[in-house]
Amino acid sequence: MRTRLLTIFLPAALVAGAFAATAASANGVTPTVWLCKPGLASNPCTSSAKTTLIKPNGAQVTEPSRARAKQPIDCFYVYPTVSQQMTANSNLQITSAETGVAMAQASRFNAKCRVFAPMYRQLTLAALFGQAAGTPDRDLAYNDVKSAWAEYLAKYNKGRGVVLIGHSQGSFTLTKLIAEQIDQRTSVRRKIVSALLIGGGVVVPKGKDVGGSFKKIAACRKTNQVGCVVGYNTFSQQPPADSRFGRTLEPGKEILCANPAALKRGATGKAKVLIPTSQLGFGGTPLAPTPWVAMNDLYKTKCVSGGGASWLQANDIASASDQRPRFGAPLGATWGLHIVDVNIVLGNLVELVDSQSAAWRKR
Repeated sequence: MRTRLLTIFLPAALVAGAFAATAASANGVTPTVWLCKPGLASNPCTSSAKTTLIKPNGAQVTEPSRARAKQPIDCFYVYPTVSQQMTANSNLQITSAETGVAMAQASRFNAKCRVFAPMYRQLTLAALFGQAAGTPDRDLAYNDVKSAWAEYLAKYNKGRGVVLIGHSQGSFTLTKLIAEQIDQRTSVRRKIVSALLIGGGVVVPKGKDVGGSFKKIAACRKTNQVGCVVGYNTFSQQPPADSRFGRTLEPGKEILCANPAALKRGATGKAKVLIPTSQLGFGGTPLAPTPWVAMNDLYKTKCVSGGGASWLQANDIASASDQRPRFGAPLGATWGLHIVDVNIVLGNLVELVDSQSAAWRKR
């Protein structure tokens, strides 16, 4: 019997605890508060990667732990909308909302890169759903990320390649950062291994890979291609006309879809699901004894378009007797599989970063 999987990146409590508060320096500039950075005493991006592989018959195999290899490149991660503060913009307090999503989306990349993730005064969930006190300030959120990027380049990069990773609000914020601070600057652009702008809105001319949001940075279509962008929005069926993702009002343009499981245009690939065990709802009973669950041969993904939308189609390929859970759309059809945009192909994304890292260093 098939069961439905509900995944959600939000903690039960509004604020589980604050570890870093907003502070202003003497010149009025807010210093960067790092959620993840090498050397932090408490770093969700270096959490355990112990994983249980769940097979179609429900059998579980604990995968052997592997020593972390040398991290020759960096990753700069901007998290999605998770703040449960009731103001329109969050402050810079680190709560379980931010640590939870960083663990779920960014920590697996730590095997391939040093992960840097700034806190930023993002638009909160309350602002997203029209329940916040005050007026949302998108520039405030963006300027925090821009300042953190400048600090990363000045203090920590030291000529290393870097992968930009964002989801949802994080992806939209990084898209603006790339357009304004990277795309037209050759010296900075050459540092970019790739940009994983997931669940966002990278715009390209229809049928093209570059020329919309970015003038120089094109879609990734090969695993050894560098300086390119992967972008997609995941649905299990054609997005409705009022969908939040996969659509643009710009004439002659479409939302980029580059399938991390098979980058070549029109290709289909098998998704390698990686998801924290804590995100699996089974009545309080853990599905596995490890922090992570892996599931293969459960979905195939392919970039498709229709009805004025373009999206990453995730098709269930398991048999009717397959006992593993499936992903649903708890936020409704207009959101699709947005909540699991990253985790449904996280194994593919980590492998892609490994391949692109090798290609960037060889170049």
